[in-house]
Amino acid sequence: MTTTLLRTAGELHARTRTGRRAVVMTMGALHEGHATLIRTARGIAGPDGEVVVTVFVNPLQFGQGEDLDRYPRTLDADVGLAGQSGADVVFAPAVDEVYPGGEPQVRITAGPMGERLEGSSRPGHFDGMLTVVAKLLHLTRPDVALFGQKDAQQLALIRRMVRDLNFGVEIVGVPTVREEDGLALSSRNRYLSAAERRTALALSGALFAGQDRHAAQEALRARAREVPATRARAEALSAIGESRAAADAHAVATAVPGGPAAVRAAARQVLDEAARLEPPLTLDYLALVDPSDFTEIGDDFTGDAVLAVAARVGATRLIDNVPLTFTSFGAAS
Repeated sequence: MTTTLLRTAGELHARTRTGRRAVVMTMGALHEGHATLIRTARGIAGPDGEVVVTVFVNPLQFGQGEDLDRYPRTLDADVGLAGQSGADVVFAPAVDEVYPGGEPQVRITAGPMGERLEGSSRPGHFDGMLTVVAKLLHLTRPDVALFGQKDAQQLALIRRMVRDLNFGVEIVGVPTVREEDGLALSSRNRYLSAAERRTALALSGALFAGQDRHAAQEALRARAREVPATRARAEALSAIGESRAAADAHAVATAVPGGPAAVRAAARQVLDEAARLEPPLTLDYLALVDPSDFTEIGDDFTGDAVLAVAARVGATRLIDNVPLTFTSFGAAS
């Protein structure tokens, strides 16, 4: 489809709108992860709606020593990929269009959640991110905005900002897109050498190890729930020759080490091994958190959680996460 490149908010506002406008915000260097967001936006907007992709490298999100100057800028290719994926408009404003008169004196503050994990590693990052998202929401005036779940803390903060400050927009999270080897798609992957990429696979490997341990635990819990804790239970299990196995399953499923602690331990083992590779992985954090506030969950936690990791391989910093859901032993599936 024909995709229009616009540089100013005035040009965007002058367009005739019919149907819903769906916006995908990016910093450019688009890849298949962005394409998935755009295709999802196309489906939400429908044939009568409009999909707008923003391309803006936000200087407020980069701290001292971070890669603002080397961040890839590939606008021609971005317009092409956006069009192939279903975008009607690429909105690529200059810095002075977004921040007329220089850096804004009034900014969005991320609050306590913005000081944890990524916020602790990158002070001020989330304040800058929320400020530009707020600006771009005002400039693009969407009905719905889509963001990737790979940046789980960013997504949580955007949802909180929209709720707390009464933005009239729906926020949709789209699952992480991965390469065939499991590495989460990121514009920064292009910085990795072949050897660094092999080491970087430990990020997704650690998450999958934690996810597998969690799935095994939940399966044991479900199995234990299926058989009543009565004499009939023992007789039923004996009849199929599983009395000892079921007893072990019950013990494992209800033991504290089989909960969040075991998930963390399984992921940590993979990361510890990667720290001994050449080149090594340098861990920033491994966290198992409540997505409502990104605080660490306890061993008695039930509900949705996020297992998140950040690490450096060479000069490249990468992040990744997977969602998990913890049930209590007595709860229904």
